[in-house]
Amino acid sequence: MPASNQPQPKSAAPAFHLPAYPEGKIRLSQFKGEKNVVLYFYPRDDTPGCTAESCDFRDQWPALKKADTIVLGVSKDTVESHEKFATKYSLPFPLLADVDHKVCEKYGVWVEKSNYGRKYMGIERTTFLINKKGRVVKVWPKVKVKGHVAEVAAAIDELE
Repeated sequence: MPASNQPQPKSAAPAFHLPAYPEGKIRLSQFKGEKNVVLYFYPRDDTPGCTAESCDFRDQWPALKKADTIVLGVSKDTVESHEKFATKYSLPFPLLADVDHKVCEKYGVWVEKSNYGRKYMGIERTTFLINKKGRVVKVWPKVKVKGHVAEVAAAIDELE
């Protein structure tokens, strides 16, 4: 069940303008009319699940690119952290730095988490597929990494 404040299918994707590696700054609007956008939110650079997910997107990159789709990874890590992460794993797509988690909040992925009884705020692994018109087509809340990128690729294949 998606969080109540997450954009839902058919709704306009919330606009953003964030620092990114390697591009410098990225606006969602720059892709409107040109590309579908896979916007995936992940908790932290260079952690096991986030690395696996990012590398799965990297491995699907040629097919996604051919389908007029850009992949954008978002976490609250800094651009410098993203640079190290992207370089270490040869990630061919931009990583966006939402250091103050404002975009995470707009997308409803900044949530209370619990680890060994300790409660804290963090990013819930979630992916949004946004079409060329800037509308949310599909949302994957609470993503389980294994098989996720294949599901996203299948959804892109269904876009007209």
